[in-house]
Amino acid sequence: MFSARIEHALRSAHAAHSGQSRKGLSDVPYVTHVVHVGLILAQLGYDDAVVAAGILHDVVEDCEGWTIERVAREFGNDVAAIVAELTEDKSKSWDERKDDGVRRVRGMSPPAVAVKAADKLHNLRCLVADLNSASSRDEVWSKFKGGRARTVEMSARLVAELEARADPRLARALRSALDELSALEIGRASCR
Repeated sequence: MFSARIEHALRSAHAAHSGQSRKGLSDVPYVTHVVHVGLILAQLGYDDAVVAAGILHDVVEDCEGWTIERVAREFGNDVAAIVAELTEDKSKSWDERKDDGVRRVRGMSPPAVAVKAADKLHNLRCLVADLNSASSRDEVWSKFKGGRARTVEMSARLVAELEARADPRLARALRSALDELSALEIGRASCR
């Protein structure tokens, strides 16, 4: 059974991400992503602070009214510290943010690495599912600011950094998801 802190994180994320949608083919509420990140972490046995941080990992960068101070006040300094390690600076360009995210993995705390790995795992799995079900893969890629080549390249760099630091179960799942994405892209290139 989940704790009151997890319940509060789920309700807060639902309210904070209200009206936001995922980049995928269908109009999927954004909150499903953070719930999946929390579920991945819970299934692997992470404690409530890590699971709550997984559920809240995008609120500061993507939701009005949320700050690290608010996360600390409502969920504790342990959760806020993890969220702070993961929060991107949205004033930077896509390339700068993604490069910075890859570089920062080496200095992240183990709980932040776990959340970052679960986040990337869910994103990769969703991307692969969308590419497999799309009538036009170009339609899927058109929703990504980094485009096809840069997104795949940045994903490969991030997965390589995460593999060196993440729980082996997450590392294997990340490698598998990235390999699926790479196979789809190789298959696409050979069909030209």
